[in-house]
Amino acid sequence: MQGDFELATTIQPLPDEQNARLQSQYAMALAQKRRQMLLGAIIVVLLILIAAFGAEVDPHKFVTNFWKFPRYFFDMTPHVGLSTFYDDVTEWYWGLGKWLKLMAETLLIAYVGTVTGAVIAFVLAFFASNSMEVSGWSKFLARRFLEFCRTVPDIVFALMFVVSFGLGPFPGVLALAIHTSGALGKLFSEVIDNIDMKPVEGLRASGASWSQQVRFAAVPQVLSNFTSYTLLRFEINVRGAAVMGFVGAGGIGQLLIEYVRKFYYVDVGAVLIIIILTVMMIDYGTEKIRHRLIAKEGMS
Repeated sequence: MQGDFELATTIQPLPDEQNARLQSQYAMALAQKRRQMLLGAIIVVLLILIAAFGAEVDPHKFVTNFWKFPRYFFDMTPHVGLSTFYDDVTEWYWGLGKWLKLMAETLLIAYVGTVTGAVIAFVLAFFASNSMEVSGWSKFLARRFLEFCRTVPDIVFALMFVVSFGLGPFPGVLALAIHTSGALGKLFSEVIDNIDMKPVEGLRASGASWSQQVRFAAVPQVLSNFTSYTLLRFEINVRGAAVMGFVGAGGIGQLLIEYVRKFYYVDVGAVLIIIILTVMMIDYGTEKIRHRLIAKEGMS
């Protein structure tokens, strides 16, 4: 038995001729792979150069003025001494109450816009999906509408609504809601396309209506993914709400662009830190919630 075991586990060396042929084939395959990688790198570099030429990138101007970029951040930082730390920070954040109020307004804009857009996307996603049997015209119109909503940038929607409704949070809410509905509608419809169709087909065979198929067969399978995507979109919309303030759509961004235009560098730095800390806390919180949802879905 021991001799049979040794015989079975002994690796017989290949003949020199066969070994040389295999080594040659391996070297040829490796050389071909390297040539493909080199060709791909050359193509990428050429595309970058073409894009830079089309965008009128000036390397000399970039090198000459690059020092202005870190200097801008240096100008936004006030002088804070150890002996006068509290007084210096208090003076730096002289408008903390006002800034926090505007930051809360930005969060509300993002929240209302996200919820409104998610509700619209929830309804239209079932019409845009391939899994749920809907008429061709309904699917076509739902998909084209969602494409329009997510193709036009939210800042453009904000500009149009500011012209229509005036300055304030309302245009920002509308802009975020429309763009969010288009972005989430695409994600939601793809989730619906990947559901298990057996429950849907079972209800369909038993004579259930289309709305009953959606309610009792599709929604339970997609709800956790819908919630996860909505939370992720809320993170994005918080940043978007801050930027849309630049065009007068309310929130802290409206004050930030005013400070930038007036060259209040120190105040710009203070407001940016508030925005960054807020977004970091929201990212952390929503990430924890999404992971819990994913974990529950994996256990079910």
